[in-house]
Amino acid sequence: MRAVRIERFGDPSGMVVISVPEPVAGRGQVVISSEAIAVAGVDAVIRRGTLSGFGFTEPLIPGSEVAGRVTDVGEGVDPTWVGRRVWAFTGLGGGYVERAVAKVDDLVPLPDGLSSVDAVTLGSAAPVAHFALAHAHFTAGESVLVRGAAGSIGIAAVELAARGGAGAVAVTTASLERGKRLVELGATHVLDRAGEPHDGDAATPESYDVIIDIVGGAAMPEFIDRLSANGRMVVVGMVAGLPPADFGTRLLGAFQQSRAVATRGLDTVPAAAKDAARAEQFAAAARGELHAVVHDVLPLDGAADAHQRMDAGEVFGRIVLTP
Repeated sequence: MRAVRIERFGDPSGMVVISVPEPVAGRGQVVISSEAIAVAGVDAVIRRGTLSGFGFTEPLIPGSEVAGRVTDVGEGVDPTWVGRRVWAFTGLGGGYVERAVAKVDDLVPLPDGLSSVDAVTLGSAAPVAHFALAHAHFTAGESVLVRGAAGSIGIAAVELAARGGAGAVAVTTASLERGKRLVELGATHVLDRAGEPHDGDAATPESYDVIIDIVGGAAMPEFIDRLSANGRMVVVGMVAGLPPADFGTRLLGAFQQSRAVATRGLDTVPAAAKDAARAEQFAAAARGELHAVVHDVLPLDGAADAHQRMDAGEVFGRIVLTP
């Protein structure tokens, strides 16, 4: 079968389409005929080599989530899974393939009315946003800033904060045009990447109770300064790379403000809680209450092009590959 492999870390030219053996389901695993594959921000971070110090080595097949039909099951797996449409987590690799292997514990059945493309647009992004807001102890009436809101996690965070009754939902994004699309999804204030109002909005909050940061990078400390007293920043991504090693001095420098910075990944969320949140979000999307924003759908051999677009900052929402 065909697969996309990162031969060398760096720019997308290091990605190639190769032929690999057909997968076999091991104990507790299933094989899925992929109908849709998410091109996620973490895939780009891995491909650039940013996480090479965390055990990612080249060559590797990227991709962490697929949706499609189960075609085979391994030992110990209920055979009634065969033929069912599912979303699946494949780990932090192995997803850019025509047929993927996943643990049965990492499957969520898809409801009628939800496409595979929409499933991989929401499957990881929306739970990350949900549990980030929960980790921040977000409550109705509080002000929220979503830093890097044009990606799938950011869009979900905007919608969920708005649905949760936020007093204000500010977003940082590259252009006012993107900001207007985010306003349609629930944002109330549009900022540029430096955190300044795109349109001179005098009503933009000067500080925020909650900041969901998907960007990281050198400017992260500047946004710590935008936390209100008792404000909480939750970092869920580092698409701009690691923050400065001394970013914690911003917290200590404003000690009396009682601000907090935390990280939140799905690995520490109990499986049952993840499955329940994901199933509820899939059902909400099927009802039209949560939106899967798809920038483009490309064939599998368009993976490098998808990464090129992400690196250029062109993507609003998520690009999805369809083998």
